[in-house]
Amino acid sequence: MPYSIKDISEVISEDAKIADASTVIEFLLIDSRRLVFPATTLFFALSSARRRGEAFVEELYKSGVKSFVVSKNFDPANFPEANFLFVDSPLQALQKLAAFHRKQFQIPVIGITGSNGKTIVKEWLYQLLQDDYNIVRSPKSYNSQIGVPLSVWQLSESNTLAIFEAGISEVGEMDVLEEVIHPTIGILTNVGAAHSAGFDSKEQKVHEKLKLFKSAYTIVSNNQDPIINAAISTRKKEDLFIWGNGDADLQIIDVEKSEKQSLITGSYNGSPVNILIPFTDNASVENSITCWALLLYLKVADDTIAKRMLQLQSVEMRLQLKKGINNCSIINDSYSNDLSSLRMALDFLHQQAGNQSTTVILSDLGETTSSEEQYHKVLQALIQHRVHKFIGIGPRLAALQSLFGSAIPQSFFYNSVDTFTHQFLNIRFRDEVILLKGARAFEFEQINLLFEQKVHQTVLEVNLSAMAHNLKEYQRYVQPATKVMAMVKAFSYGSGSAEVASVLQYHKVDYLAVAYADEGVELRKAGIKLPIMVMNPENITFQSLITYNLEPEMYSFAILKAFNKYLQNEGFQQFHVHIKIDTGMHRLGFEEEDINELVDFLSENPRLVVKSVFSHLAASESATHDAFTTHQVGLFLQTCDKIKIATGYSFIRHISNSAAIFRYPQFQFEMVRLGIGLYGVDSSAEKVLSLQPVASLRSTIAQIRKVKKGETVGYSRRGFVNRDSLIATIRIGYADGFSRKLGNGVGRVFINGNLAPVVGSVCMDMTMIDITDIAGVEEGDEVEIFGTNLTVEEVAKLCDTIPYEIMTSVSQRVKREYYQE
Repeated sequence: MPYSIKDISEVISEDAKIADASTVIEFLLIDSRRLVFPATTLFFALSSARRRGEAFVEELYKSGVKSFVVSKNFDPANFPEANFLFVDSPLQALQKLAAFHRKQFQIPVIGITGSNGKTIVKEWLYQLLQDDYNIVRSPKSYNSQIGVPLSVWQLSESNTLAIFEAGISEVGEMDVLEEVIHPTIGILTNVGAAHSAGFDSKEQKVHEKLKLFKSAYTIVSNNQDPIINAAISTRKKEDLFIWGNGDADLQIIDVEKSEKQSLITGSYNGSPVNILIPFTDNASVENSITCWALLLYLKVADDTIAKRMLQLQSVEMRLQLKKGINNCSIINDSYSNDLSSLRMALDFLHQQAGNQSTTVILSDLGETTSSEEQYHKVLQALIQHRVHKFIGIGPRLAALQSLFGSAIPQSFFYNSVDTFTHQFLNIRFRDEVILLKGARAFEFEQINLLFEQKVHQTVLEVNLSAMAHNLKEYQRYVQPATKVMAMVKAFSYGSGSAEVASVLQYHKVDYLAVAYADEGVELRKAGIKLPIMVMNPENITFQSLITYNLEPEMYSFAILKAFNKYLQNEGFQQFHVHIKIDTGMHRLGFEEEDINELVDFLSENPRLVVKSVFSHLAASESATHDAFTTHQVGLFLQTCDKIKIATGYSFIRHISNSAAIFRYPQFQFEMVRLGIGLYGVDSSAEKVLSLQPVASLRSTIAQIRKVKKGETVGYSRRGFVNRDSLIATIRIGYADGFSRKLGNGVGRVFINGNLAPVVGSVCMDMTMIDITDIAGVEEGDEVEIFGTNLTVEEVAKLCDTIPYEIMTSVSQRVKREYYQE
């Protein structure tokens, strides 16, 4: 339902400058990187602690956007052809517009909240009800103060049902989301410990979440939690649909689990009912019952419910990036296909591709009522993301091949997945990033298997969303004018340089730092355009520094004079360098007695343009050494002043590392260096930051055997068994980075919710663990070496080392898989 800019102005703004009152708005934008349709887009200039949203107006104006929502103090003089709506708060204006849009519809709207399971329930309801309704739903987990209004804006005249999820982190937020969603049906999944910091108690948290259902006709919930029961008891019984035990509307009598399925039996309206679901974990059982209750409330027939419940598919909550055949990278997002999720997947593809070619393999859209207009929007999104090759699978795309083929010359079309797989070997895939995006019915899993690289089952999973989260956590403590240099040396602490650098570039860090020139060269080849500092330049790499525009660190007179001579011989008038000062670390850098000679040399050789002067704090994470840290900074500033006087110009100063960013905010200067903290390790151990682990090292069980009491396990018979035991061999050894120090009972791995000790010596490729006391373990089961359940800090402590060493020791033969939630 498009609105004119004049209509929108009347809803959200008392002050406006309208250049073209006939402008029609279809799309709302908050991120300049996700622009697709400029002419019909309205940009909301939301600001963060580090960037004002108005800073992107000029860029978007040049890209064709002509409508903006900005703060009242913005000067529009440089944009004569644009429409400007002036508001107190662009975020509140976004929410107000979405709430207005919601009021134009009288269809059923399901609002889902809770601590866990919101997205799963939403996606399963979509699977269960898509044959009966034309459904609009929140993309992935768009449940925030920004995500909810963007979700609700998707409502159109063709929709007959809406499903939106809402998440909150503090008191008062749900009042806003209720206005935007205004659900007619409410679903409360559960209320647990997640996101509890903003609430005084669980009672308060429940009270706030239930505000979403202020105007709902019905609330679906369970009666397993006494706090929830007490909170909803104020509602009329006829306004509640409760599942659980006792006098619940849907009484659950039994859950019988087999190897891969669960049979759930119950009673509804005095009659026995049951469903069979293809899951056995407790969370899936609970989420399935919630969906079952909603279907019963909607009066879906029992036989239809039974059939659809058995067909439920797992919801992949993340976009995965894996290495594939012929040096390809594969992004697998093949559980659903609709416009909103396609745009998110294309953003990730564009973010990761760099200079590589991109290919999209797409099925027909999942919605059975998808119009040709929606396929035009798909094509526009592909063009906007500069997709090089397109493969369409399904009869509707095949019928539109002339449309797609005229815009993307490398386009191929197949009526079915089977047809494509039979032709697979005749299609050339090499050195490209490939997005698989298929509706559930097309079973794109078959295509994914064709591309998968068959390698070692030990995997290092890298959560790119967690990295972005950690970056934002530190940015909260970084002054707005201070730049951020991200350390991606040592293969990004073992996590993979190009993939990590692509995320950091996307989230607009200012600088990258690598250890050696060849690391910088690889980043440039991968399409990384950010400035890159090389911390250990060597004479033989000078040509690479010049060719790939890499900025070397100068830490001694030998390297300084050699590089200056090289520039002179090659005829370069200027080149950026970074000057390293040793203020007490005593590793690399010019010392205090070198400074007079250094400043003389720099003033006499202006071809060396000082981009930054920096030093390294030796113990910024420790309060014990605060006096020494302050001494280092004092010496550093004295040196910077001398260099500034000698050169006659200013430069970037940086001395703060991850710990110093928030421990010493007064020492941030023009730039800070973010290292191990970016990867989720709090080097200060002060727990001020809410960091998330980025890397998880996982392996699998190759074999399980019974070993009798008195026997031994492994080399040199070091693993003595003092009871009849069950021993599992896992596919990881010291050649993969699993330290030999973890052998003989020192190390632990996490499996099936428990820690299993290492038995005997760690082998080159295998390690044995004792699973005697852990039930239900089978060959092929996954084992966590470090990650969410067993942190890298804990593993490092067992090895009497630091997390840096554990992370950087993970072998290159271990496959890296990247994902974005």
